[in-house]
Amino acid sequence: MSTYGARPSPSAFSTPASTTLFRRLTWEGTVPLEIRVDPKELPANSDRGLECYYIQAPRVSYLPLLVPEIKKFLMDVVFDEAAARVVKEEEWWFESEEGNLLKWHWPLGLIYDSHTIAASIRPTTSSSSLQSVPLRLVLHLVSPPTEKLLLSPSAEACKQAFMGQMKEADFIRWGNTKRMTGLRKAEQDGLWEGIKEHNFDEYWRVASKVTPTTTPARSQSPPLPSSTSLHTRPPSADPQTGNGGPDRDGAYNVRNIPVRIYLPDGPVIQDVVPPLLDDGSPNSLHDFLSKNLSKLFPASPSEPPFHELAYPIIQGVEIPGDAEMAWLGACMAGADGWVNVCIGIIRDHGSRL
Repeated sequence: MSTYGARPSPSAFSTPASTTLFRRLTWEGTVPLEIRVDPKELPANSDRGLECYYIQAPRVSYLPLLVPEIKKFLMDVVFDEAAARVVKEEEWWFESEEGNLLKWHWPLGLIYDSHTIAASIRPTTSSSSLQSVPLRLVLHLVSPPTEKLLLSPSAEACKQAFMGQMKEADFIRWGNTKRMTGLRKAEQDGLWEGIKEHNFDEYWRVASKVTPTTTPARSQSPPLPSSTSLHTRPPSADPQTGNGGPDRDGAYNVRNIPVRIYLPDGPVIQDVVPPLLDDGSPNSLHDFLSKNLSKLFPASPSEPPFHELAYPIIQGVEIPGDAEMAWLGACMAGADGWVNVCIGIIRDHGSRL
């Protein structure tokens, strides 16, 4: 997904619709996947020349939601009728090409980005987005490792995990879960249906009741620089709503922003991330990372600058340090409400890990 290629004039951001634009760009992001059935588990008489399936999958989707499409392909062109009768979809599970069990409850975009930083694939200099290298997955048809999967990787289990993440994000953002628990069952189902059908409008029809409004607001907004780009906060983050009053549900009025940091083959870091610092200035990505990863993102200007020791990836895009956390929370969070920051490491001030 190459979201940040152009540099439009400030007038391009003159309406709150710009926040919706970024949300749609995030939503429409995709990742390339190569899914190959474990050859040792293919039923007899299968067409072994066609056991590999390619798909450009939505970043906001999940592995269990791909199974019906993969199953249809296998049934149509790989399995014979006898094999189609005995293969049990509920026993399917995925590994990476390196043999690592994939977290089925993670969004596909997060799986792809975390694998990319671990596999030393760096952003291109021309597009500021990750190279479109297919993530190679191995599909197993039998013997799921239930002790590691915890739950069967079904669509229903994935829905429950997704709703749990939404509620946790709701609590972090507002200090309670009233917005999520106040949704009718049909509305909660609508959130998941939006993910399943990859329907932006259906999802946001409900999600807009939970997440910050499309007009992020904070008490004081600095003037936009003359060289406004898609890297910076658009005027849709100004402190007034369309009727001239403060937006109490704006991105700069939340208690905290749901954010997690993912290190290559390392732990997941979660911390309290308020939209504003103690002095009232906006909390930036560099502020956040220098607090939690000070060795990689030093705060002192005498130290190596941002992106010289490490680089952050959000939704497949390398993000500049001056990006405001409130804006990222409003515009580049995943469908589950979380801003997932994947950290790539740079060695010898040039080569990327």
